Amino acid sequence: MAEEKAKQLMAEFPPVTTAEWEEVIAKDLKGADRTKKLVWRTMEGFSVEPYYRAENLAELKHLGTRPGEFPYVRGVKGDNDWRVRQTIEVGDDVAAANRTAHDVLMKGVDSLGFVIKNKEFSAADLNTLLNGISITAVELAFGGCGVYRAAELFLDKIVAEKLDPEQVFAVFGIDPLMKLSKKGSWGCAAPDGDKRFARIQELLDKAPQYKRIRLVTVHGTLFHDCGASIVQELAFALAMGHEYVVRMTDRGMDVDRVAPAIKFDFAVGTNYFMEIAKLRAARLLWANIMKPYNPKRGCSSKLRAHICTSAWNQTVYDPYVNMLRGTTEAMSAAIGGVDSIEVLPFDHAYEKPTEFSSRIARNVQLLLKEESHFDQVTDPAAGSYYIEELTASIAQEAWKLFLAVEELGGYTAAFEKGFVQEQVETTANKRDQNIATRREILLGTNQYPNFNEKAPAEITEETVTRGMKRCNCGCKHGDREPEYRPLKPYRGAMAFEAMRLRTDRSGKTPKAFMLTCGSLAMARARAQFACNFFACAGIEVMDNTFFQTVAEGVAAAKASGAQIVVVCSSDDDYATLAPEVFEAFRNSGVIVVVAGAPACQPELEAAGISHFISVRSNVLETLENYQRELGI
Repeated sequence: MAEEKAKQLMAEFPPVTTAEWEEVIAKDLKGADRTKKLVWRTMEGFSVEPYYRAENLAELKHLGTRPGEFPYVRGVKGDNDWRVRQTIEVGDDVAAANRTAHDVLMKGVDSLGFVIKNKEFSAADLNTLLNGISITAVELAFGGCGVYRAAELFLDKIVAEKLDPEQVFAVFGIDPLMKLSKKGSWGCAAPDGDKRFARIQELLDKAPQYKRIRLVTVHGTLFHDCGASIVQELAFALAMGHEYVVRMTDRGMDVDRVAPAIKFDFAVGTNYFMEIAKLRAARLLWANIMKPYNPKRGCSSKLRAHICTSAWNQTVYDPYVNMLRGTTEAMSAAIGGVDSIEVLPFDHAYEKPTEFSSRIARNVQLLLKEESHFDQVTDPAAGSYYIEELTASIAQEAWKLFLAVEELGGYTAAFEKGFVQEQVETTANKRDQNIATRREILLGTNQYPNFNEKAPAEITEETVTRGMKRCNCGCKHGDREPEYRPLKPYRGAMAFEAMRLRTDRSGKTPKAFMLTCGSLAMARARAQFACNFFACAGIEVMDNTFFQTVAEGVAAAKASGAQIVVVCSSDDDYATLAPEVFEAFRNSGVIVVVAGAPACQPELEAAGISHFISVRSNVLETLENYQRELGI
């Protein structure tokens, strides 16, 4: 009976062909170019259609598998549970770090990240740090300057205590290729880092029975933090992972010992669906990279991933927006399927996270698990025409870039030749330009800023403009001069924030007065646009509903003491209104600005008006010019 009713229902909705869809689209576009209007050209180098249908999946080869089956697009395990991580700095007061660890374990964390800041970290320090913590009950992740020492001591500890190898989950942030990329030098391991790889081999041989310990972490986050595209982050991280396999197997190690000891760290940004597809594509590609090695263990082909929400997207101004960014990013990671997630506290960009910000960061994940039940469904995006197409497109483009790196001799050779840097820097420059022109929005920074916000005294130019240091270890990593051009992490908002901070610290209070006249509707729309525009530089905006005459507006503007007067009206009205306003302020030192790009702009320029703002403006460059004119 139910099947019969379903058939009757579907009969009322006959199938619509793609040709019929396209016919309706063409009619709605009224002759406009479909490609320009509806097709999205991504930063990753491929185009995204406005819609997809079942027929689009016909050519996709990765469909039809289950979670836990090669090539692991749908996940490397049969469930979607992940560990909640929080990172703790371990300095001179190791006991304090232990107390913090106990505290967060009682608040939902089951993956402890320890940043070891002391290279002289001792066995006694390790015992103090792990005092009262059951090693077999939680995942432990170690990073920082003392990571090699911590790994050695930890392996000695678990062997001595005869812990069950199946119950010990640990991750170590050993990644000499990341150090090379970030510092531009092998340091004391020069010329080719062989000492680092020899040290990794020693550690791998120390406790071979512990198969669930990941000694090597590939920090794909570095590429994300430098402004790379999703394809670049994926391709270069996979190339780094493959180089570890090559370098260690060349040293005589078995691939089934090396590959399972590698874990990948990826960042996840706010491009919601693309980030979901990225994680699915990553598993697909790694499985195929490992396939020619003919591993005997299935786990050798499984990409294990830890996800950290984006530091590149975080902002110093309007920082509570970072909570929203972190939430959507964590959602992408959970849906994409990973082993562990860390949500960065909203104040990560400018201060040591507080108890409040750390609690909110933890609770984002706990809400996704306990209330939204994201952990109850494995690969919920499977079968979505859109996600499956994105997965295939990202995999295809990342594979091309991965092969280009391999043709250059692998990751190290590609980096030393400057190929990696050139690729990342080109994309970063495009993204910076997109932010400057508002093609890419950072809410509260280059669009819809908080008009009344002032940076607190502890925020300095150094705070805003410094490169990101995820380890927060405070060490110098040696004083060796770079041999190669290093990759430079930064935040997308840094340029805008530095500009706004100059205003906040200038000791001046520049004001922009909205002189609204002429057409009421256009005057209000352009006043809103101009207010958002100038507030991005910390300039105080003085909005006004409407002036019946130019004379009324000019009088109010003069009384306000504003250094900038923005004429807000319609394009048709500007031909007569703008020159009148300009004449009223000629030789007064007040900057008269026209909000818009009217057809009469050449005539207005001939009359002496030289300042215009519109949606086509480079917001950053334009506002920096105004700052210079204001003496800021």
